[in-house]
Amino acid sequence: MSAVLLRNGLVLTMDDSHTVLPGADVLVVDERIAEIGVGLTAPEGAVEIDATGGIVMPGMIDTHRHMWQTAMRGYGADWTLTQYFVWYYLESGKHFRPEDIHAGNVLAAWEALDAGVTTTVDWSHGLQTTQHADAAVDALESVPGRFVLAYGNIQQGPWQWSAAPEFRDFVSRRIRGGDMLGFQMAFDVTGDPAFPERAAFEVARELGVPVTTHAGVWGATNDDGIRLMHEHGFMTPQTVYVHAATLTHDSYHRIAATGGSVSVSTESEQSAGQGYPPTWQLRDHGIPVSLSMDTSVWWSGDLFSAMRTTLGADRSREHMAAHERAETVTQLHLRAEQVVDWATRGGSRALGLDSAVGSLEKGKKADVVLLKNDASPVMFPILNPYGHVAFQAQRADVHSVIVNGRLVKHEHRLVGADLAKVRADVERTIEYLVDTMGRDAWAKGMNPDIPETKVMDNPYTYTEWNAGSAQWKHGAAD
Repeated sequence: MSAVLLRNGLVLTMDDSHTVLPGADVLVVDERIAEIGVGLTAPEGAVEIDATGGIVMPGMIDTHRHMWQTAMRGYGADWTLTQYFVWYYLESGKHFRPEDIHAGNVLAAWEALDAGVTTTVDWSHGLQTTQHADAAVDALESVPGRFVLAYGNIQQGPWQWSAAPEFRDFVSRRIRGGDMLGFQMAFDVTGDPAFPERAAFEVARELGVPVTTHAGVWGATNDDGIRLMHEHGFMTPQTVYVHAATLTHDSYHRIAATGGSVSVSTESEQSAGQGYPPTWQLRDHGIPVSLSMDTSVWWSGDLFSAMRTTLGADRSREHMAAHERAETVTQLHLRAEQVVDWATRGGSRALGLDSAVGSLEKGKKADVVLLKNDASPVMFPILNPYGHVAFQAQRADVHSVIVNGRLVKHEHRLVGADLAKVRADVERTIEYLVDTMGRDAWAKGMNPDIPETKVMDNPYTYTEWNAGSAQWKHGAAD
């Protein structure tokens, strides 16, 4: 028997009542939460962690992360979504070898645990071959986190790769059930009236596998895709719609009526251009929400930033809508407590794992995070715990992380992570990509050209204005 006792913390259970327990202990025995209460007795040999001054909460859950792209952290900081599509889908994504998928996944997996994300969906759409898929699973199984492999291949249509016998062989070989490695099929529906994606949905139905799909993405997927899925009976309670930012009420009604959920990637939607984060529409339609960070080729790999940007986007939209009506918002609809729920229970419900994880309750699997940082002036006072998690805490405040009863981060350091090897593997991937593309192409991909723009008439400048012309010349002072 192995045991861990977190003692005297402020416990956010995230149970159905959102019970908050100040000065409480959480006892983990083997894989499960054995007890929650005050003054618990530690079993002999238990690891005791002083949680005084900290917040104990469930592990966070990311329902959409392209983990294979993490080796290129920050490369696309100035990309639009179009540039992302061109780089990965059309030009350079095909260069990734199985070992590059492995390197990115291992880095992403440790990064998630470091930030208190105990369950991550690997939206793995770089699986050009089943050798790539084996490498992805090998990477996930080498890291002590909880993962879901969402199998995809952007270099082929889903009706092609899902029909290949080697795909079936992969599923039978590597997907064994259980809650440490789940499985989804990941593909998008373009809205083509011929609905070629139907074949992939039929494979998913036959295998009993949920589908996750980028829906409502400006210029890529739209209401026609949702309508086709609905008309053919492929919208289920297990379907996860990613982004869902540019849909009409009709599509939201279809999602709500069939019990699906939406993974909101607010940083991505705000910056890349999928559409405005749709949280207010999802609330209006009663559609369950989970959070995700999308890809570290752009953004941070944690859910603290996802929570705060989601609150900011929703509230900004609410204020702007009120201002257009010459009104003032006096009470906010989206609260910090709700986004903390989305970052925990929202994910467990979306993935069908709610009976196992997502909340701190006796008998559930022990995925537990302690936020505590005695060296930081930001971690006190803790007055509104939900507000503290959503707006104040960050990766550096993650003191300890337990996954399935196993301590994987303690006293701000990952346990058992050979980061030197992780770094070396990632560096080999970068060296390979640079050599394959050429240094000029690599540098250009990271620094996309700003398109030339037509100079429009604008008299509000410190220039000599030439009426009726789109030209001006600088004044003498210039």
